[in-house]
Amino acid sequence: MSLSPQELDRYSRHIMLPEVGVEGQLKLRNARVLCIGAGGLGAPLSLYLAAAGVGTLGIVDYDTVSASNLQRQVIHGTKDIGRKKLDSAADTLIDINPAINIVRHEVALNSSNALDIIAQYDVVADGTDNFPTRYLVNDACVLTGKPNAYGSIFRFEGQASVFATEDGPCYRCLYPEPPPPGLVPSCAEGGVLGILPGIIGLVQATEVVKIILGIGDTLKGRLLLYDALGMRFRELKLRKNPECPVCGANPSVTKLIDYHQFCGMPSEILPTEVKAKIQRNDDFLLIDVREPHEYQARNIPQAVLIPLGELPKRLDEIDRSRNIVIHCKSGMRSAKACAILRENGYVQVLNMKGGIDAW
Repeated sequence: MSLSPQELDRYSRHIMLPEVGVEGQLKLRNARVLCIGAGGLGAPLSLYLAAAGVGTLGIVDYDTVSASNLQRQVIHGTKDIGRKKLDSAADTLIDINPAINIVRHEVALNSSNALDIIAQYDVVADGTDNFPTRYLVNDACVLTGKPNAYGSIFRFEGQASVFATEDGPCYRCLYPEPPPPGLVPSCAEGGVLGILPGIIGLVQATEVVKIILGIGDTLKGRLLLYDALGMRFRELKLRKNPECPVCGANPSVTKLIDYHQFCGMPSEILPTEVKAKIQRNDDFLLIDVREPHEYQARNIPQAVLIPLGELPKRLDEIDRSRNIVIHCKSGMRSAKACAILRENGYVQVLNMKGGIDAW
């Protein structure tokens, strides 16, 4: 196969690079890359992969565009508020490069579908923002033999690496155990500089292209740390852990597990299911653990406000015999609240997935 005259023109600046050339551009056209998420990291990542000519881009996302996304998720616009992120992202990517193929996976990635989805691609780019999915993606990449261009962001800092290569470390070699639920806030709760995911997402895109072309030195065995306030990059050396339960010499994890349980996260319930319970007048207690000013800005009328910091002192207000659903802004504080209740003997406790943002 060869490049068309239109492709020769479009990718001319690539083709004049000896490290790429026509052969490299054909590799990009034939490559299949899976982007996990069409949010802060997924936006710049997929934009530049599309522009580079990666032939097939798979995107996993089931969220919709909200106004608060637009500060950093540059693949969406004001006109897209309320639309599915998959649809908005696909429109933008096709506008950039009509020749590419966009595969939409409108699902929540989980242990039942991750292997089947990831197995369809050559490289995975992880743009997720929660620990259960990060460990899930890592383990699925190791089990399927797919390299994982990893990135994460928080406030003014970001990090990136390449995990799950044949001779390199995986995410579990760096972080064998997840932090306790609620210890590390999400971007929705701790904030993030809008420009930050652009920088880290482009590092991920660069690593994906280098992996496809087989050129340069990737971040395999290195963790790149970026401090936006200090405008400094640092690098940590990473080693493959021979005792890693996933990629080590004698792995104990040979199939995907329950990652919410592994990360100490409580069982979850979807906002649609909570709405259905309210409509049916089911007997359950809905608790909002946000702060009073957040509750005043927007709330679910049926919810009882008990801020997370007050929860341990107000347990006597919560009937142990009732089914309990807890929510916050995005799901992190409510996960910690669920853990507090369980530690105090409450059994029937569910965390509303995605919090009031998803509601």
